[in-house]
Amino acid sequence: MKWWLPGLGGHVKTGPGRRWVGRLRRVLVVAGDVVERGGTVVVSTGDAGNRRLIARLITLAALVVLFLAAYGAAGLRGGGWYSVVPPVVAVATALATGRLFLSLIVAVVAGGLLSAAVWPWWRPSAVLGGLAEAVRFVVGTVYGYAPPTGFDVGNVLILLFVVFIMAMISVILAGGGLQGLANWLMRYARTARSTRLVTFATGLAIFIDDYANTMIVGATMRPVTDRQRISREKLAFLVDATAAPVAGLAFISTWIGYEVGLLSDVAGPLGIAKDGYAIFFDAFLFRFYCLGMIAFVFFNSASGVDFGPMARAERRAAREGKLLDDGAMPMTSRSFAAAEPHPSARVRARVALVPMLVVFVVFLAGLWCGSGLERLRSDPLALLGPSAWREALAGADSTVLLARASAAGLAVSIVLVLCVSRIPAMAVVRATLAGVRNSLLPVTVLILAWSLKRACDALHTGDYLAGTLGETLTPALLPALVFVVAAATSFATGTSYGTMAILIPTAVPVAFRLDGGAYGLVTVITIAAVLDGAIFGDHCSPISDTTIMSSVGSSCDHLAHVRTQLPYSLAVAAVALLAGYLPAVAGLPRWAGIPLVATIMGGIFLALASRRRAAEPPPLEYPLQHGPDASSGGESADPTATGPAGRVTTEGALRRDNGTDQRR
Repeated sequence: MKWWLPGLGGHVKTGPGRRWVGRLRRVLVVAGDVVERGGTVVVSTGDAGNRRLIARLITLAALVVLFLAAYGAAGLRGGGWYSVVPPVVAVATALATGRLFLSLIVAVVAGGLLSAAVWPWWRPSAVLGGLAEAVRFVVGTVYGYAPPTGFDVGNVLILLFVVFIMAMISVILAGGGLQGLANWLMRYARTARSTRLVTFATGLAIFIDDYANTMIVGATMRPVTDRQRISREKLAFLVDATAAPVAGLAFISTWIGYEVGLLSDVAGPLGIAKDGYAIFFDAFLFRFYCLGMIAFVFFNSASGVDFGPMARAERRAAREGKLLDDGAMPMTSRSFAAAEPHPSARVRARVALVPMLVVFVVFLAGLWCGSGLERLRSDPLALLGPSAWREALAGADSTVLLARASAAGLAVSIVLVLCVSRIPAMAVVRATLAGVRNSLLPVTVLILAWSLKRACDALHTGDYLAGTLGETLTPALLPALVFVVAAATSFATGTSYGTMAILIPTAVPVAFRLDGGAYGLVTVITIAAVLDGAIFGDHCSPISDTTIMSSVGSSCDHLAHVRTQLPYSLAVAAVALLAGYLPAVAGLPRWAGIPLVATIMGGIFLALASRRRAAEPPPLEYPLQHGPDASSGGESADPTATGPAGRVTTEGALRRDNGTDQRR
């Protein structure tokens, strides 16, 4: 395999080599132009490839300079600003190169070098120590070296959940279950609008856990949305927007125990005479981002109006039939995303419904097999009370339950495919192995994302952001600034749980003091701002596991999902800040905040819809003509004549039937 510059004695034999040599040639050409023009860069406005290349080179050069400065600061222990460099490198490299794996690997290596930084940086021992630290971050996601040593059971179980769910979906797909379920859902999802609303309603229904939501809703609705030419980016957004925001609000979910536990821990030392659940309910009406996102998704689904990159993705899917953009890299293989049922499969919806129901039921039943079992034995009617469910969720290990439930779902799906779909046993084995093989991509991305989180933990990124930004807090702006700090921390670290754990003990006591040492309005709104800001940042972050799993469940290119979803999340966050947190602190009645935010959301889409209708050119009207037209010299005019663009421009399609034009 020989690589050399074309025109200098040979040709490049391989595709990747050809591309990179072409890029190198463009760099040399531009560099020559710079020298000839005395340092002035002149790039043809028509050469988009050169512009992109220059932008990427400038971005990467800036990142190198930033890293060297950060390494010097870390080696000399000069402040903690360098702790934000790994997430900045991850995001900037992803945007510059469009390569998720490369971005995460570079960020993890940068985190390892910074955490083990020794000055001078050019010493081989310093570099080798940093690389060893990066490897430790990766291995540490599943196996810990520091006490307590051993496997990280929580992370391993999440990976098993992904593997089992992907294998279950592959088996169900081979057995025709997803096609049967799609056929059943088509009764209610006959148009693109109704399909979006059904997807939205399904996401709300599976509120118990965000991981289960992303995988089940994405896999279930993907065949239906594909038929309606809804882009994968839009499906991923609908899935992601009804995952963490819904699970974080639900009174019964895997989130409630964690959130309530943090609130209970901070309430005791402050002398707040309420338990964590009561505080959670007090803050519910101030959860402007999560509730605003639900309203946003509803209006967006009902109106069909999009803006920004999402609008371009939807136009591409509707007009060209391209569910994914050219060059997209979906988080599952294209063969998996476009897989068809086995030719001999009997298409039945129950082949998909029953395994998914088993996952849900086994998960719920597992909640009562721990501490909840004793209460259930003493009071069988406890199942009817919400307090018992909250206690069961608070004491449950959701990762263990998810792994068990997904394994049960896989086993049931195999039995159903063999007995109901009646496909050969070897086809079931191949489908299972295909699902496991296709799970390697999301598993690898999750491991790299967790590695970056470990790098941020080692550098104390969250503590630095909270401490630095927290110095600017003022009483009037406290909730809004806490929301921004929580969002920045969650975005940089990719974890909403970690952000809540950092900021609830930090920000709530500050708000309590500003309330005059009492449990007042500022304290309650600040609690809501921490919870919502953490979810907002997690919702936008490309290294968030929930965002990654939304791309997996929807078979969407991950960076395309982040790029199209980000403007929507920012729009909801802006409305939550300007119409929610700031007016609430200023004295807006508690009951008025959510209706105000929802009204603004509806008004935004009403204005966008009106603007779109005004921008559309009016259809050209061609009068129906029967028989000869005197003005055309006796020739019969064709009522289906096309307009200037070569399309049928009459109102409705026309056809000829026995010499008579009729509308259909």
